[in-house]
Amino acid sequence: MPDLATPLIAWYRDNARELPWREPGFGAWGVLVSEFMLQQTPVARVIPLLEAWLERWPTPSSLAGDAPAEAVRAWANLGYPRRALWLHRAATQIRDLHDGVVPRDVEALLALTGIGDYTARAVAVFAYGDRHPVVDTNTRRVLARAIDGRAQPDPPARRDLDAMTAILPQSEPEAAIVNAAAMELGAIVCTARAPRCDACPIAHICAWRAAGYPDTGDTRRKQARYEGSDRQARGAILRALRESAAHELAMDAVASDLSDSAQRDRAIDSLIADGLIEAPDGMLRLPR
Repeated sequence: MPDLATPLIAWYRDNARELPWREPGFGAWGVLVSEFMLQQTPVARVIPLLEAWLERWPTPSSLAGDAPAEAVRAWANLGYPRRALWLHRAATQIRDLHDGVVPRDVEALLALTGIGDYTARAVAVFAYGDRHPVVDTNTRRVLARAIDGRAQPDPPARRDLDAMTAILPQSEPEAAIVNAAAMELGAIVCTARAPRCDACPIAHICAWRAAGYPDTGDTRRKQARYEGSDRQARGAILRALRESAAHELAMDAVASDLSDSAQRDRAIDSLIADGLIEAPDGMLRLPR
């Protein structure tokens, strides 16, 4: 196994972007909120909404004490609004089960609503400084290329954690840096479509580069087209409810401009099933 940690640490110290959640003292709640928001959402869209969110709800208990509808409304244009509802539920669990303090233990974090392997370990590592492997899409791409010589990683699997653990230093602070550095490298240098190998600190030990950049295929699940999709219809309905004064509208008035009435009905039914809206007496409203 080549030593990836040493060059990654040196590169990160000189090249890491200045991001709010990397500031000293940002806190476990801020890290948790940022990780929820960053799932499948660009950093530039997250930062202003993250700052507004933490100003309004600086603790889990403050969010838990507000209505779920307010969380959905404040989610604005981040997409995948179920994350807002899950974050509200997680905040309630933190308040009720952990005295309002984001837990440090990975298993306790995994027991919270909406938290999976990545987010649990990200909080434990980046908020509390513990030594765990943190693996996201960017990390998996870096490991696939540098170690396995593949152009793209396989779909996510438990073995990804083992692969990341294998390159972590024993030192907890250095392990945290390597976790962050692998993600950062994948985000800004070892990108999916246009990797900048000339700027890569591990290019000299990259198996994919040494093999001549072979096209090894891409088995990852492709995201469905957004335009014209049920997901777009769901977004239109939620946007209308967020923008209404009482977060409530007559069912017939919501997204009435959608040309496909069957798609509109499917979107409404799925939003109700997900708990993102309620439908009392012919009305639609955000959850209370």
